[in-house]
Formats: sequence, C-alpha cells, structure tokens
Amino acid sequence: MSSIFTKIINGEIPAHKIAENDEFLAFLDVFPLVEGHTLVIPKVEIDYIFDIDDDKLGRMMVFAKQVSKAVRQAIPCKRIGVAVIGLEVPHAHIHLVPLQTVNDINFTQPKLKPTQESLAATAEKIKGKFGI
Repeated sequence: MSSIFTKIINGEIPAHKIAENDEFLAFLDVFPLVEGHTLVIPKVEIDYIFDIDDDKLGRMMVFAKQVSKAVRQAIPCKRIGVAVIGLEVPHAHIHLVPLQTVNDINFTQPKLKPTQESLAATAEKIKGKFGI
C-alpha cells in the first residue's frame, strides 16, 4: 500500500508544494509546528532515510538546503531546524522548521491547525523566494 506521501507525489492527495524536481518534492506540513514547516521527500518510496543510497541522500540534502534558503527568506526566523524522525509516515522525509527558539522544533508540543487558505498563502510566499 502506498504511503500518504506517495499519494501526494501521484496527485491523489493535494499538497501545498514548495519545490520539486525529478527526484524530490518539498511541501508544507498540514499540521505544522510553526508557520513554514516544510517536508522534503524522495519521490521513490523508501521507508528509512538511511536506506537511501549515498549519492541520492546527498542530492536530497542539497535539495533541502535550497528549500531551506527560500523558507528562511519568506518566514522570519533565526535558523531553519532540521529533523528526521521517520516514525509517523513510512516514507523517508526531512522536516525543515523555521526556528526562533529550540522549542519550535519540539514535536511533543501541540501542532498548529492552519486553514487551507493560510497554507496556500505561506506556500506562495516561500515559492516567491526561489532564485533570489
């Protein structure tokens, strides 16, 4: 059975996409810790991030770095935090979380519940920062 992320890749479930290439996709988390919380995934469904071959994992990190620069320009923050947890969805993914404090990346805190309109506006803000 396909993961929820594979369903997003295949267009079966909508997502607020930030960036995409042949190998990877970045989109907003629908239950973010903070505004701009973005997920980066490989388009091939691999459960565990350290099962990704070394070259592809390197390219995934470079892609995540590019996305993080756009997020940081669009969402005022001190840094972009990076987390790989891998328990909630059986599809490797990297969390990019805009940080003001270390608590902003505390996954035990209550998640935000933004509207679809708010997520769409945030996605557009971030997409507008690519290439700057």
